[in-house]
Amino acid sequence: MCGICGVWGENAKANVAAMVAAMHHRGPDDNGVHEDERATVGMARLAIVDVSNAGHQPMSGAGGSVWIVYNGEIYNFVEQRQALEALGHVFKSGSDTEVVLQLYLRFGDALLERLRGMFAIAILDKRGGRGRERLLLARDPLGIKPLLYSGDAERLVFASEMKAILASGLVERKIDSTALHGLLAQGSVAQPDTIVEGVRMLMPGHKLVIEGRQITVSEYWRLSANRHPDLADLDYAEQVRRLRGVLEDSVRAHMVSDVPVGAFLSGGIDSTVLTALMASQSGARLRTFSVGYGDEGASLDESDVAARNATFFGTEHTRVLVTGEEVRDRMMTVAAALDQPSVDGVNSYFVSGAAAGSVKVAISGTGGDESFAGYGWFHRMAALAPRLAGNRAALERLVSSAASWPFKHLPGATAARTLSRIRGRHDFLEAFSREYRIFGSYGAHLLLSPDLALDLYGCQSDRARAAMADQLPDADVIARVSALVLRGYAQNQLLRDIDAVSMAHSLEVRAPLLDTEVVDFALSLPAHTKLYGGARADAAYAQSGAKRILIDATRDLLPPDLDKQQKRGFGMPYGPWLKGPLREILEDTLSRQSVNTRGLFDPDMVERTRLDFFKGKGSWALPWLLMMIELWCRSVLDARHSQHSLRYQ
Repeated sequence: MCGICGVWGENAKANVAAMVAAMHHRGPDDNGVHEDERATVGMARLAIVDVSNAGHQPMSGAGGSVWIVYNGEIYNFVEQRQALEALGHVFKSGSDTEVVLQLYLRFGDALLERLRGMFAIAILDKRGGRGRERLLLARDPLGIKPLLYSGDAERLVFASEMKAILASGLVERKIDSTALHGLLAQGSVAQPDTIVEGVRMLMPGHKLVIEGRQITVSEYWRLSANRHPDLADLDYAEQVRRLRGVLEDSVRAHMVSDVPVGAFLSGGIDSTVLTALMASQSGARLRTFSVGYGDEGASLDESDVAARNATFFGTEHTRVLVTGEEVRDRMMTVAAALDQPSVDGVNSYFVSGAAAGSVKVAISGTGGDESFAGYGWFHRMAALAPRLAGNRAALERLVSSAASWPFKHLPGATAARTLSRIRGRHDFLEAFSREYRIFGSYGAHLLLSPDLALDLYGCQSDRARAAMADQLPDADVIARVSALVLRGYAQNQLLRDIDAVSMAHSLEVRAPLLDTEVVDFALSLPAHTKLYGGARADAAYAQSGAKRILIDATRDLLPPDLDKQQKRGFGMPYGPWLKGPLREILEDTLSRQSVNTRGLFDPDMVERTRLDFFKGKGSWALPWLLMMIELWCRSVLDARHSQHSLRYQ
């Protein structure tokens, strides 16, 4: 786990050195830069596998003609190393980085098909000679590790974080107004866009190649609901048995490390399942971590459940109490840690901080809700799907046409909401897009300053954003929603936030439930194995049927009656905090003076949002997101210490 960066097209040692310094938190154990007249690459290293100097990066091969910087973990690197050794390759270290490098030397870009893990890779290949150099950038299939870039085939800047991109001094510090619109609409920027104009995110499962003055971006892996076609014909008991084997294999692979590995234990199903599997395989006592909130967040606090489960498993458990006062005092640090503004991520920031004091690697339950139908969205879309399937073709054509109407033609907010409800009764993607909105597309349009140069036709509707993630449109409704969530909310917000805030604490977070083997298996299962029964989504797991097969596959390892609890989610008491300890920060960041100075929002609409929240008319998420955008601008975009930043650190 590291931070990687580079500049293609010129010798940029000073720029790359500044980028590496900006990512010191991602890799405090080591750093390095390789330069030549065509390109410069750098990295900050967090040593996890082969912590010796033999794992130093940038790492070279082919007599110094090929250089790699790599961020992440390859869980099948031992098997791949053994296969390469059988072909005659000789290794100088025990690191997985060298395995990736040797795979490239042997198989070229096809190495990506052999990797099982989370990664962002940059390989500079100079074997063709001067003027024929080649750059390969690649990102893991699920998008667990980030990789941003800006530029073209003549000059390209890339890095693991936005802060490093900006530290290069080669990218203008300017907000992308279209991306800002999307952020307001749904709480995060939909990839490949980023909040900074001209900076893109390489999409999960994609590679970028610069060769011969040409730049090519292509997909090498995508979601599939049929990689295990035999599963549907097996009886349920055999499906359960097969899943158990897949889960055990994933957890075993994700525990490989030369440093201590702990686990986030929230009290929910996913983290409990993984802790159970880890405890059954580990020869040492596990470290587990949870956060609690006291009286102000009692309805959200699962730390008592987590503590009981920790006792059941015999782990060494740490419970951290997060107060509104502590959040207040660290708001600028949190905003900077997020790397791009988001409506979430604070909970992951504090649990990562708790774990980082004891371990370098933590296992997270991220991915269980997405692959095994844990969100309420699955229940509601499953109930709606039969009605949608009976729509008349003419009505479908009408709704499809209406879905693309630009916002400027809508007479008002009421009309926009009404049209969305009508669409949602007849169109799957419109209905799904209504499941997760902050301001929504039309509300975002109203919030943005009329002085922004914003192309309304370039701003996507909520439905259009959902369509970007619709990778399995012909699958059953549960698999289709899984794809929508994996390529939407999880990719754009959940995973991006977790990576950023955990690495702010120099902590590597691994997600065994997002292993491609687990995802492929889950997507190939029949719908009824993941969601069974007709109870409401907020009922206990045993009644709702959510995650049915995940629970049954590990039931013998779990605390009794675990499935009798309700899903509560990994939330925090944001509302009470905004009305209490964080009120001063909220009032400052949303003040008319601050809004006018920044120039992004309509001050009247911001004031209305703030007042509505204090009157109990709006969700905490609305003012929270506006506050976080301003704090992020102060802590990252402005890139200077101001009176504001000093007050909140």
